[in-house]
Amino acid sequence: MAHNQPIRSGPHGPGASPSEIPDKLYFRIGEVARLCEVPAYVLRFWESEFPQLKPNKGGTGQRLYRRRDVEMALRVKTLLKDEGYTIPGARQVLKAEFKQKEPQLSLLQSAPSGASVKQLRGLRRELEAIAALLSQPVTNSARPKKTRDPQPQAAHPIRPRRASTPPAHIDAPEIPFDPAE
Repeated sequence: MAHNQPIRSGPHGPGASPSEIPDKLYFRIGEVARLCEVPAYVLRFWESEFPQLKPNKGGTGQRLYRRRDVEMALRVKTLLKDEGYTIPGARQVLKAEFKQKEPQLSLLQSAPSGASVKQLRGLRRELEAIAALLSQPVTNSARPKKTRDPQPQAAHPIRPRRASTPPAHIDAPEIPFDPAE
């Protein structure tokens, strides 16, 4: 097959659609260039212009595109070639599309009532309290001092550890919890 002929023809003209991308884990830049019907240098330029298009680089420095990278390259091509966007305009469209797909927004939009938001806020406060407790330094006064045992370690009988309550000398602060919120 000649290099200047399209490898696929979709319903809207030449070029690969996301459903026509081969089922592979990684693609080399030449394969992606053929699927997008653009030279490899154009893909490298798009990588510098669109932060959403960032293929991995292998140990040899060769670009390895995943399926989502190929789909992004096809989307960039559609915006620039078919829809007539400038590079800054296409960058804004992709940025807006990315914001619409953020999972946190969908979580808050799908909350059925104000009670769910209250529960989430209460949970957040609890997690912040736990994080604050965990970030506090451990003081030496809470730990018992180790004393050197005059007998060798092997002379002591081996006893299995028992699950028990924490020692009384360690004061654990209360974690605020309000189940009504």
